[in-house]
Amino acid sequence: MGEGQRFQLGTVGALSLSVISSVSIVICNKALISTLGFTFATTLTSWHLLVTFCSLHVALWLKFFEHKPFDSRAVMGFGILNGISIGLLNLSLGFNSVGFYQMTKLAIIPCTVLLETLFFSKQFSKKVRFSLTILLLGVGIATVTDLQLNLLGSILSLLAIITTCVAQIMTNTIQKKFKVSSTQLLYQSCPYQALILFIIGPFLDALLTNQNVFAFKYTNQVLAFIILSCLISVSVNFSTFLVIGKTSPVTYQPKPIEPSTQFSEKNEGSTRMIIQSNPIFLM
Repeated sequence: MGEGQRFQLGTVGALSLSVISSVSIVICNKALISTLGFTFATTLTSWHLLVTFCSLHVALWLKFFEHKPFDSRAVMGFGILNGISIGLLNLSLGFNSVGFYQMTKLAIIPCTVLLETLFFSKQFSKKVRFSLTILLLGVGIATVTDLQLNLLGSILSLLAIITTCVAQIMTNTIQKKFKVSSTQLLYQSCPYQALILFIIGPFLDALLTNQNVFAFKYTNQVLAFIILSCLISVSVNFSTFLVIGKTSPVTYQPKPIEPSTQFSEKNEGSTRMIIQSNPIFLM
């Protein structure tokens, strides 16, 4: 089997793993959030990242991959940026209408194309541009129902778009620049992502849901679904880095099923939508 065939098989495998794990975590989180009432999306994401790091640490101890230290500032900056982008995406959906949030997610694709063209001189073929245009129009027509605007929500959406685009581009460029695998990058960046979300998660969730994660009643069923969600997230995180590393952020972003779960909570006559996301993402 030639090098090209192996690369194609690896790419197909990575995309398949990404879709399967994404669907699995959506189903799990749907039960956790909608049925069991655990509405603390950002805090849950921090637990996902912590479990992912612990799993990779065990894999490193078993010599499944080699630890390859590289520029610590790049790793720290990348990890913190990823964590911030997840928080901003949650805030964007919390302070905007669902339709405007969908437009925010769609805007990530052309923004990524623009940034890669301007700063990395990357050229996209007419076929790719045409395919993305059709995809964006189709998804936009199918999902965007309203475009209510407000200043704070618009600013949060803009920041979410920029940080998400940069984080996804960095996922690809760091792997190539420092010649590290997706596993090595994920292992080194996970602690920073988990830390930033662990700190801001309870406050962000309280702001969006008017509930306290520490006051929630953790039944055995809730704990079981949290553990299952965290275990599936290991596959989600790994496949995300794997896909972006093997292809590009533009290839990853329009994936048919994103690792995200939305849920709503009605409060004082209004409905807020909260996103469980990962670059990343449901990390």
